[in-house]
Amino acid sequence: MPDPSSQNSNQPHSIHVEIPPRFYLLPGGAMCIGTAIGLVRGSRAAGLRFLAENAHRPPTTVRGWYFYKKTKNYKMMLGGLSKAGTDAAKLGFTALSWVTFEEGLNHLGWGEFGEIGAGMGTAGVFAGVCE
Repeated sequence: MPDPSSQNSNQPHSIHVEIPPRFYLLPGGAMCIGTAIGLVRGSRAAGLRFLAENAHRPPTTVRGWYFYKKTKNYKMMLGGLSKAGTDAAKLGFTALSWVTFEEGLNHLGWGEFGEIGAGMGTAGVFAGVCE
């Protein structure tokens, strides 16, 4: 280890920020799960909505059926992607708030109450957001 007094004072010092892995692993995993759930639920809902909106006018030609299915598939993809984004954001924010409360309580020295406090804190965030 070199002596700090022997280093040149003109050299910039590096800044080290240590983020606990739980702050990006748990919310990242929750966002992946939220994306998968949102894709399935959103595309299914958009497909059913398209069928309900167009039940009174089914296509009569092969070309009409082609464009009907093509349009339905595009609507399902759009619905799935938009729902995936919202579900991923909701689950990621929930996991981030859980980890923040738990790590905060552990940092304060209340490690044995970390999970209970994280649950109560996350419930309080939900109560505030959902009124």
